[in-house]
Amino acid sequence: MDKLVKKLKIAFRVDASLQIGTGHVMRCLTLAFALKKLGGECIFICRENQGNLCNFISEKGFKVYSLICSPNNSDFKEKKLSYSDWLGCSWQLDAQQTEEVLAKNAVDLLIVDHYSLDKNWEEGLRPYYKKLMVIDDLANREHVCDLLLDQTFGRTEEVYRSYLPNSAQILIGAQFSLVKPEFAHLRQYSLERRKQPAFKKILITMGGVDQFNATAKVLDGLLLSQLPKDCKVTIVMGMQAPHLANIKARALTTPWQTDVKENVENMANLMADADLAIGAAGSTSWERCCLGLPTLLVVLADNQLDISRALAKNNAVINIGNPFSAEFCNLLADSINKIISSLDVLSSLSHVCRTITDGQGVSLVTNKIQSLLS
Repeated sequence: MDKLVKKLKIAFRVDASLQIGTGHVMRCLTLAFALKKLGGECIFICRENQGNLCNFISEKGFKVYSLICSPNNSDFKEKKLSYSDWLGCSWQLDAQQTEEVLAKNAVDLLIVDHYSLDKNWEEGLRPYYKKLMVIDDLANREHVCDLLLDQTFGRTEEVYRSYLPNSAQILIGAQFSLVKPEFAHLRQYSLERRKQPAFKKILITMGGVDQFNATAKVLDGLLLSQLPKDCKVTIVMGMQAPHLANIKARALTTPWQTDVKENVENMANLMADADLAIGAAGSTSWERCCLGLPTLLVVLADNQLDISRALAKNNAVINIGNPFSAEFCNLLADSINKIISSLDVLSSLSHVCRTITDGQGVSLVTNKIQSLLS
């Protein structure tokens, strides 16, 4: 199916914040662009947390309904979910505010990408959507969805079966990762240039926020290594990065050429041209895999542990762990030194990670959505 059967309306309930980061919104935007291309009308429902991306989403051409953030809200008392404080209020209040939006919009499909929400929230809103899709990585709570997507490499659908209705369809694995089309377009170019491994360009990406300045710890580790002074280091930081000024100042003092880029639109090009990434174990993991980009993987949050372990177990990355652990800087430096000693390390990582995903996940997911809504 090249087009949706009719012009369907799709609502995304997703947030960004200093705590949540930007990855959930970014992957939803990737899916929204694909659905829009197929004729769907997409709207976003987002809470105005500190570090939100409401304006950014709007600038991308999508209608955004902002939910008012009430930090001192007296309704926000319970914390039944380990990630419930990410919501910024009680799930009941969030459901009430979301209901007010959905009551004004006849929604064919509601897509929820939020660790704080579960079947209690979903059931209350059932009258306001025809089908429900959940995007999750945790596999730790019940949902009443029609379709669930989990991009985690190595995970099987059995971990979700006790949490979902028997009728729910499951898309699970990195082959379904929501990678932007430009990564798939550059895949062949990126793989070709890795036939002759080099170690001149390092790309550092600690996510769209980097709330606690993991980037600074990466620079500390690089300073302990034998990285040649003719190497070029590129640091990409997001629009909500609170330590941007600090990193820009540090970049002026490094022994290598260090460029700090913010709010980039050409991440695929930067990755394709890099020889090594030092990156967070979030959704950008799948972008790096698509391009066969060797990676030293950094774990910034508990929800990244499963991804990091699975990729490291399959020798698709070198997992250097928590950037604030006592051994992190030495682990990073040792890994850099091993690469300097043998570029075969880069070749091996590239050959494994490129098999994880080919970047066609968006097409697979939109095909399933079209089938669900037909």
